[in-house]
Amino acid sequence: MGSLRTLPPKVQASTFFRFGTAFVAAVIALLVSGALNHFTGTSAVYLTPLAAVAFSSWYCGIGPSIMCAALSLLGVELWIGHPGWPGAFAFLFASAVIVVIAEADRRERSRLSEAAGKLEENVRERTRELDRTNQSLRELTARLLNLQDEERRRIARELHDNAGQALSVLAMNLGAVANDLGRLVNTVHTVKDSASLVKQMSDDIRTMSYLLHPPLLDEMGLASALRWYLDGFAKRSKISVDFDCPENLGRLSREVETAVFRLVQECLTNILRHSGSPTATVQVALSDGHLRVDVRDMGRGISLEQREQMESAGTVGVGIRGMRERVKQLGGRLEITSNGVGSGTRVFVQLPAVVEPACTDDASTELAS
Repeated sequence: MGSLRTLPPKVQASTFFRFGTAFVAAVIALLVSGALNHFTGTSAVYLTPLAAVAFSSWYCGIGPSIMCAALSLLGVELWIGHPGWPGAFAFLFASAVIVVIAEADRRERSRLSEAAGKLEENVRERTRELDRTNQSLRELTARLLNLQDEERRRIARELHDNAGQALSVLAMNLGAVANDLGRLVNTVHTVKDSASLVKQMSDDIRTMSYLLHPPLLDEMGLASALRWYLDGFAKRSKISVDFDCPENLGRLSREVETAVFRLVQECLTNILRHSGSPTATVQVALSDGHLRVDVRDMGRGISLEQREQMESAGTVGVGIRGMRERVKQLGGRLEITSNGVGSGTRVFVQLPAVVEPACTDDASTELAS
């Protein structure tokens, strides 16, 4: 039964109190009607019982109101005196109208209360989803910060192990040249060895710098940077990469170009580490104001448990979370699909893109060399 209007909660929850309240209202109405009967006569004998019925209908519910109407009619007939059947029928009709109106109002209030309860539950559910999303973002931020520190340590270690050692050997070789100028054959050999070490050190530093952020991405755009990166990746990993990109792709916004390059870089890294696929395909296309990127492999695929983790924002790798965040911030969508273990994996991304005038700088040849 829906909530009654202003009765205390104890009365609303108790059938005894509701029927008792209606009974008391009927008795009081009969007493008042009997007292007024000496002044008004039988013409107004049903007025106060009708008020009692209205009170019971509005505050006690349909059952108590029907009881109040019956008691009022019986009390008038037995105690006050028979006022005539027209008055009794008019009282019953008016009481029925009041009960119907009150019940209709009660049902409407009950419906509104249920709707409010559902709305409140929806708000709580959305709040819980927002809390889960915020928690996931906080975890992502923490992992990204840790990954950044690890990447800095790795770069420092690479510089120390490669460039630092090469410079140490170079210093020793130059010292040997200074102390051994008389023996030209040994000096020439040492100088050549030093030059080779300098070239190797320069190549290592330039490769690391290009992998961190390729200059071609700023100078020539996404297509040139991806071709350079995929050629180098294929040589280093021995994975055959098929790259399909239109020649007239043009320049996109810096955010979109950087996001797509990092996404392809992350996909190929995952293929190298986890897929075991001997081939990979990267397709880039521009259509209807959207840039579409499709990366596929023919490797191990993604298991059911891993797919459930990705779909439920569980403990997936920071790389996948990073890709989702990059795409979401740019207003795009990301889909990762796999038909099961051994069927390969597909990563599809669609981003809104604004094409800028193509760059015609010929410096890309020197940067890519």
